[in-house]
Formats: sequence, C-alpha cells, structure tokens
Amino acid sequence: MTAGNMWKYASMCALTLLGATTLVAAQQKNMTDWSGVIINSSCSGDEAFAEAAKCADTGAPGGKLSLYDDTLRLVLNLDPQDQAAGHLGDSVTVEGALEGDTIRVASIKMLAGIGLAVGQKAPAFSAPDQFGTQQTLETLQGPHGTVLLFFRSADW
Repeated sequence: MTAGNMWKYASMCALTLLGATTLVAAQQKNMTDWSGVIINSSCSGDEAFAEAAKCADTGAPGGKLSLYDDTLRLVLNLDPQDQAAGHLGDSVTVEGALEGDTIRVASIKMLAGIGLAVGQKAPAFSAPDQFGTQQTLETLQGPHGTVLLFFRSADW
C-alpha cells in the first residue's frame, strides 16, 4: 500500500468513526422517558383510559405489547418487545427514542410506588383549593385525620 493510499484509508476510517460517534450522540440526545402502563397493543387509547379488561388480556401467544402514556393519552408501540415481555399491566418507565408512534426501547424499569406508605405522615404543604383559599395540612385536618385525594388526567 502506498503512502497516499494509506492516508486515504486512514482518513476514511477516521470519518467513518466520526460519523458513527455522531450518530450515537444524536441517538442519545433523542432518548426520552415515558411513563405509563404496558398494555395489549390491540387496545385503543380510550379503552386504556377506561381500563378495559382487553388491555390487560394476554391475547394470542406472541401478541404485541404497547405503552399507554396516561398523561398524553397515547398508545405507543414498543420495539423491540423483549424487555416489555412479562410486564403486561405493570406501571413502568420506558427510555428510548421515538420514531413516529414507536419507541425504540433502550430500557424498561418498574415504577416505584406512588404516594405515601400506609401510616406515613404527610409533609407540610400549602396549596390553594378550588375557591382560591390557601389550605394546609392543619386547616384540612379533621378529628379523625385527613384524606387527600388528587385527580390526575381528569377528563372534565
């Protein structure tokens, strides 16, 4: 190999490596997390929102799984499927790159429990109620304690 050909070969290798590094960096920048529930892909967003039984049905062997993002009320396909297997009906966080309506899955993790553990004291807070009056844990507490209920993604 001549010195000129060697230089060209080394340059092409360097450009290829630079291109691959740029592609990996671009893919990592497009990584996003989605939280939701793993459902049967035959289930629509409206059915998932209503928690229809068919959404948690295992269906035919080899059936596809999707993620229902209840914040956005979207059903997103998962590819590859291997990490979603065994998580039907589970609340998870999926990390991956979105391509159209499909998440290219990098990882799937179970969501930790939401809210306070049974018997755990609520932290001090202050928030306006529906009438704009500031409320605290103390102003809401009754003789037998307090129950706070928050509705997320309410469909008014």
